[in-house]
Amino acid sequence: MFVRLISALICVVVFCANLAFAWNVRSFSQDEDIRSALKLLDSIGADEVFENLQENSVKIIFYDLSLIQYSYCNHYAINSIDNWGDRYILINSKFRNATREELACLIAHESFHKAKRATMAEETLATQKEAYYWSILKVPGKRYSQTSLANRLDRLASLYSESTANNNLIERRIQNSKFYQSQLASSPSKRL
Repeated sequence: MFVRLISALICVVVFCANLAFAWNVRSFSQDEDIRSALKLLDSIGADEVFENLQENSVKIIFYDLSLIQYSYCNHYAINSIDNWGDRYILINSKFRNATREELACLIAHESFHKAKRATMAEETLATQKEAYYWSILKVPGKRYSQTSLANRLDRLASLYSESTANNNLIERRIQNSKFYQSQLASSPSKRL
């Protein structure tokens, strides 16, 4: 009887401790799909993502990126600052139907953008984290739509897994990309 009581007490303490350490995903977004992706990140202990989001008081929303600039219509997501200095992760609204695993990877990537001006090192880290989380979150046997986002994540995960300490394939891809060369040379964080 005493052993059962102690066991039950331990279970209650562990359950309460888990609740106490869970991140409040409502503080980052009002959108249920985004919250679902955040809950997924929380469930795997992606504290580094939440610490980054909390550090910059980031809010996450779906947004038509072409409203910022038409050339952004095919971007996956961006880290932005509004006119009042508030930080946002803007996920391209055309990915509203993406899976929570895919959205979680976009959020992870954008959470690592902290500087007002992106650097090669920051972009490399953010992209590596995106690939890392995809390698963890992609559900084996689940059929993902063959979207540009899913294809990107698969390519990045492959580069990530094939990289070595002396041969970072993600860094090399970013360095050789005309897109990133122009983005990293452009102005500070995009404004809403």
